[in-house]
Amino acid sequence: MIISTNQPYFSPFPGFFYKAHLSDVFVILDTVQFPRGTTWISRNRFKNDQGTLWLTVPVWKKGLGLQRTHEVRICHEGHWVAKHLASLKTAYAKAPYFGEHLPFIESTYLARFEKLIELNLAVIRYLFQQLKIKTEIKLLSELGIQSSGNHMLVEICQRLEASVYLAQRAALKYLDRGPFQREGVEVQLIKPPACVYPQLWGAFVSNLSTLDLLFNCGPKAHDILTS
Repeated sequence: MIISTNQPYFSPFPGFFYKAHLSDVFVILDTVQFPRGTTWISRNRFKNDQGTLWLTVPVWKKGLGLQRTHEVRICHEGHWVAKHLASLKTAYAKAPYFGEHLPFIESTYLARFEKLIELNLAVIRYLFQQLKIKTEIKLLSELGIQSSGNHMLVEICQRLEASVYLAQRAALKYLDRGPFQREGVEVQLIKPPACVYPQLWGAFVSNLSTLDLLFNCGPKAHDILTS
């Protein structure tokens, strides 16, 4: 069995889903520590006529100390939901498939999820469906694993009886293969291929949110991602 893991990014980039596509089980690390600084868990990049469009989901941090990712609550003060929706509609109004996915975007933003993990999982599961990825999703919180770092990853492999742990090449700098090898788990490294496709607004920008791919390419997104 091949497994891979990732933190629950907000509207992730295509490499997130490419890794999941190559796996039998994809474990979302929902109980790891939420970063103190900027993080892909609460923001991502889109594209508009000015270039890169950053969208950030505001969350409660002040006075809460260290939080686990699944504990982080969304801050519903202010008008950020309306601003996000307006920005997306302006940026993608001319995208060929934006209209097909607008109902999901609107209903998800207006759902007023209490926790960030709920919003992120809603988007991730929708993208799995639209990209036709059949890989099973499991949450770390479902596995009852309390360790961290490499020990956590090895324990995930043990719990799921994995023979292969799939990781992106960039992870090699902090991934110790020794503990995996001692448990009979092969670490395979991948480099997601360049995912190039037609975009609005000038020169191509790589590694935007996968929603950009979906809005522009619709049903072709699966083939573009996996080719």
